[in-house]
Amino acid sequence: MIALPYWHVDAFADRPFTGNQAAVMPLEGWLDDATLLAIAEENKFAETAYVVRDETGAADWELRWFTPTEEVRLCGHATLASGHVLLARDGGEKVRFRTRHAGVLEVARAGGGYELALPLIPTQPGEWAEAAALLGVQPLETWLSPDGYGIYLYADEAAVRALDPDLRGLGGLGNDQFICTAPGTVVDVVSRVFVPGGGVDEDSFTGSAHAALTWFWSERLGRASFTAFQASARGGHATCRRDGDRAVLGGACVTVVEGSFLLP
Repeated sequence: MIALPYWHVDAFADRPFTGNQAAVMPLEGWLDDATLLAIAEENKFAETAYVVRDETGAADWELRWFTPTEEVRLCGHATLASGHVLLARDGGEKVRFRTRHAGVLEVARAGGGYELALPLIPTQPGEWAEAAALLGVQPLETWLSPDGYGIYLYADEAAVRALDPDLRGLGGLGNDQFICTAPGTVVDVVSRVFVPGGGVDEDSFTGSAHAALTWFWSERLGRASFTAFQASARGGHATCRRDGDRAVLGGACVTVVEGSFLLP
């Protein structure tokens, strides 16, 4: 048996059992993709993050993310969790990750938590009648990006919380993110995010969705920063700030489990 370092982290959470769960596994070198996927399927979290020391000098670590069913191009909460693990273990004020599809990402200490800089994801007004119908309630507006991020605007927080979408139907449309959002009552912005085609029926907190929401709501609110809550069963809080072509997300992390993953 090979013992691989393993952390279970609740990200965008200030206490256990909230935010979004991620497994973080620093490796000495890359395992084959089938094994990485099998570990992620065993973990059953929205994301398992793997990091390997970056020998190119472009960043400190290479980073890849896997859901239980596939590798993804961008994941925010598991990047924040990876930064939390490595900064707690190794010290320092920031850590940089080289990714295969999202460029170099950075996690930095900020007060009692962290800030994560992701590429800003613009969307444009559009229409996807089939998706809107499967969400169960017609949105006021639909905004889409070519990368699979769809924002569906509702009148208020109660409407977003009451959604009961046809998850099997949405999953049949592909692995797009269906980001349902509205003005909040306690925070500026609330959302719920459904990704059934990517193996996650409803995500607890979605960093990449907030890279799209940062663009969308900064334009709509007329200011660069706002507070956000993802109204999933576990819930997750973040601050969102637009900084040039980056969405800077602020949040805390809590380590729940630290140990070894035993690989035959």
